[in-house]
Amino acid sequence: MNNILVAYDFDRQSEAALQQAVNLARITKCKITLLYVHDTAGLLTGIFSDINDEAKLEKVNDHLDVVAARVSLHEGIPVEASLQKGRISSTINRVARDIKASFIVMGTRSSDNSDPVGKRMMGTNTSRVIRSAPCPVITINGFDHYNGCRSILLPMDLTKVTTQKVGWAIDIAKLYCAGIRAVSALWSVNDPKIVNKLSNLMEKVKAEIENAGIVCETEIIKTPAGEKTHVPALLEYAETKGDIDLIVIMTQQEFSIIEFFIGSNAQEFIRSSEIPVVSIVPDETGFKSMLP
Repeated sequence: MNNILVAYDFDRQSEAALQQAVNLARITKCKITLLYVHDTAGLLTGIFSDINDEAKLEKVNDHLDVVAARVSLHEGIPVEASLQKGRISSTINRVARDIKASFIVMGTRSSDNSDPVGKRMMGTNTSRVIRSAPCPVITINGFDHYNGCRSILLPMDLTKVTTQKVGWAIDIAKLYCAGIRAVSALWSVNDPKIVNKLSNLMEKVKAEIENAGIVCETEIIKTPAGEKTHVPALLEYAETKGDIDLIVIMTQQEFSIIEFFIGSNAQEFIRSSEIPVVSIVPDETGFKSMLP
């Protein structure tokens, strides 16, 4: 690991994303690349609106350098500023590949306090980045988060790729010295066949995590009748525990589905969770560790 890419545009949510990247960079000894993408369709407004385009970019670049220098000085972390032109999502992923980023950290563009949580929309750029990112993407929804990670929520199910999450959760838990809570949700806990399958899966997951030297708790919870997905129940569980600071999800449920698809549960986690979410695209060859 040597680089964390932060998508940055000077607003409050990207500041929150930057702070989370700083926390991660501090423990991984990574440098941060602070990326502003100037969309040629025109994104710059407000304080830059009455200046010509080149002057806008020069001013943005100056502001970006100031932010990078401030963070580097205060946090003791190498921070490099980069201003690029192009389509936002494709440019973010291109730069991530170029610098061999270990993580992309960015805001969700859904944290409008006037919107009910259940009606928030995931930003188009966020969705496009996650679909084709070359590395895990940490999405930040909201502004106030714990400086670090005490415990990771690992939602479990019976799909083929769910076990890939386990390896990633172990790697991330090692970085933060965090524990893992592996949790599955059911609409009914009275179906012995499903409960037995999940219980067996949970036992294997718990053993794998504990063999890696990480404290692990497992639990099967009930989703209230009327809910369309298990996500609200899992998020309520996370909030109730009070020490969960990261959620690890997969963005596809099966390899056979069309390329670049984000499952509905993944979208709901990303747009609804006040806790940062790590999105991982399943790899057809299986889990690939990011640690030496």
